[in-house]
Amino acid sequence: MNIKLKKIDAIIVVILLVVVGIVLFKSGYLPFENKENKEVTEEDVSVTPPPPTPPASIVPGFMRAVSPEDEGVHYNKILVSREWWYWSAILDGEDSSLKGWSVAVSFNHMAIGDLFGTLKPDLLVVTLHGPNGEEYGGMINKRRGFGILSPPTLEAKSPGVSVTYDNSWAEGKAPKWHVHAESGDIDKNHKIIIDLDYFAPSEPIWTAGERILDKSKSNIASYVFLGCTVNGTIKIDETNYKVKGNGFHEHSWSPGIVTRGLINGWDWCHMSLDNGWNIYFTSYYPTPQALSRKTSRINPFGTLIITTDNGKTLTILDNVDPKIVASDTKVFPFVKVPSEISITAKPSLLQIPLTTNKIQLNIDIKADNTYEKVWKFPTYVGMKVGRSLISGKITWTDDDGKYEVDLNGLGTVWSMSVLF
Repeated sequence: MNIKLKKIDAIIVVILLVVVGIVLFKSGYLPFENKENKEVTEEDVSVTPPPPTPPASIVPGFMRAVSPEDEGVHYNKILVSREWWYWSAILDGEDSSLKGWSVAVSFNHMAIGDLFGTLKPDLLVVTLHGPNGEEYGGMINKRRGFGILSPPTLEAKSPGVSVTYDNSWAEGKAPKWHVHAESGDIDKNHKIIIDLDYFAPSEPIWTAGERILDKSKSNIASYVFLGCTVNGTIKIDETNYKVKGNGFHEHSWSPGIVTRGLINGWDWCHMSLDNGWNIYFTSYYPTPQALSRKTSRINPFGTLIITTDNGKTLTILDNVDPKIVASDTKVFPFVKVPSEISITAKPSLLQIPLTTNKIQLNIDIKADNTYEKVWKFPTYVGMKVGRSLISGKITWTDDDGKYEVDLNGLGTVWSMSVLF
């Protein structure tokens, strides 16, 4: 009997040893190579390194501070004749029902002479463009009334954003705004209702302003919020779409002395890149199109700003050289509006921290799906607003070597050309 018990004990011990050995082997505690376990472990702990980021500009705090008074109305001052509140977005959010679409809404109190001969200086822009040629909305300009019996079409108040145009409106204070836009008389074939909530995760950047402090008292000023998160709904005819994306908000005003004799066109583009970066580009043209469509080397209003973190840090390039590669003449043969722009940008000589890094940006903006409007005789002004394709690269150096990052994405573009 004792002998049988010993045999059973031995069998149990052997079984236990085998089981424990298998467990230890699978767990990687035994000094045998476990190729299967090693491969799984490397895959689990591998982390993709973040892409390199270009050197950032040093920006004083007063260049990034906006008050509710700054956001409010300024055209009620004697020396300010035009003021614009502008929102745009690329609806590229993961759960966006209109993925890859662009949207732009702008409330424009124009100077009387900006649309010469029309006597309709209040302008509203509501555009929506898809990746497959879908186009809705457009722009409309109406008369500006005066007084109780004939109120203006566009009205704005302070403090904060509070602007209306017919049934469209926008309101809020940084960092949150709500934009409600209806196509109304703009699009006769479709009914568009846009409701978007904008949130700016970072402070804005002033791109113009003659005052160092209290820029709200400036007669010419402009600021922009980059990398805003955008959420809301867009109704096209009878269908509602939930949308998400990346957006920009810009606000600018200027005096009557900045006339068509000084500014005879512009190109703006707000770019949302596939790698999460945002780029803001503006360029103004000092001569009418009939004489030249080239930018001036002395261009205090043109600039290019890059952010890799939704506006927290900025790389500002002051030496901007845009070249018009192609233009459209779809509506009127005497006014050409750019359809493709190639930009080279680098620091100016005064931007010493950036010049040492030899940073240079080369990027192309190609209109993909846009709305064009031309005011004919005697105005001779053309505008293009809509969706654009972005491609290019940026290079720089530092102590660790040279870097090159390819840039691709989508943009909302707005170009304006004046013949005379």
